[in-house]
Amino acid sequence: MGVRLIEVHLYGKLRRFTDNLDPARESIIKVPAKNGDTIGDVARRIGIPREQIGTNIFHNGEYRTLERKVQDGDRVGLFPPDMSILMV
Repeated sequence: MGVRLIEVHLYGKLRRFTDNLDPARESIIKVPAKNGDTIGDVARRIGIPREQIGTNIFHNGEYRTLERKVQDGDRVGLFPPDMSILMV
């Protein structure tokens, strides 16, 4: 069994938590998955303070909250509070 990873895409000011600040490229961190992890758990392990994460949180392309459980192979997208999208 290989290492289990969650792919976390960071946008806006959150890009500083990766080694890539080039806005023309994606800022992605691959984080080992642990049993029972939530999106919030993964963000904490990256070092992102809760108050720096906005309400636009995506898990495998769907709008979610930090309490959503994640697992091996999942993709998460996190945006800062100043990059809110309008939900109609």
